[in-house]
Amino acid sequence: MTATSTDPDLVFPFIGGRPCLNFVATLGKRHATPKERLPDPAALARWLTQAELAAGEEPVRVSARDLADARLLREAVHRFVRAAMAGETPDAADVELINTTAARPDLAPQWGAVRWTARHPARAALATVARDAVLLAGGPLMARVKECENPECSLLFLDDSQARRRRWCSMERCGNLAKIAGYRSRTRTAGTA
Repeated sequence: MTATSTDPDLVFPFIGGRPCLNFVATLGKRHATPKERLPDPAALARWLTQAELAAGEEPVRVSARDLADARLLREAVHRFVRAAMAGETPDAADVELINTTAARPDLAPQWGAVRWTARHPARAALATVARDAVLLAGGPLMARVKECENPECSLLFLDDSQARRRRWCSMERCGNLAKIAGYRSRTRTAGTA
């Protein structure tokens, strides 16, 4: 099956605030029936383009192996970030995979019409994502990473709000659903009183 960007189940949420958190979001609804947003190499190529991690204007060529490596990295980054959120030691295998991927040549920034260059664009983009995870987990912003409070959502995000009280992955997604549910609950309660 080739995913299209019009399939609402496969639309990529770019609301994490960091490339590694947006990458982790390519598997949604982790607490329920997981929603795989990278079902094939074309979907990963589309994510790399939409994440602005594509080298040049041509679509990134992604192999089946690149897709398998990307999914392994995504899950390692998820566990790694969750461990950092909880103040726990991350799994050694996850650290090894992330460090190995981060050590590969990443995307080289370019001035001009082409934003990035790389010999192997898909692998370089994954190296960039892995480096972002290492920098996030080892830096002061890690304390601001949260999970959406919607029990059906599992998205992680960097709370960049001034008061640091953000509860939802975004107001347009889960925040609005919570407001609607609260309103309906209050009107039902008021109607039975």
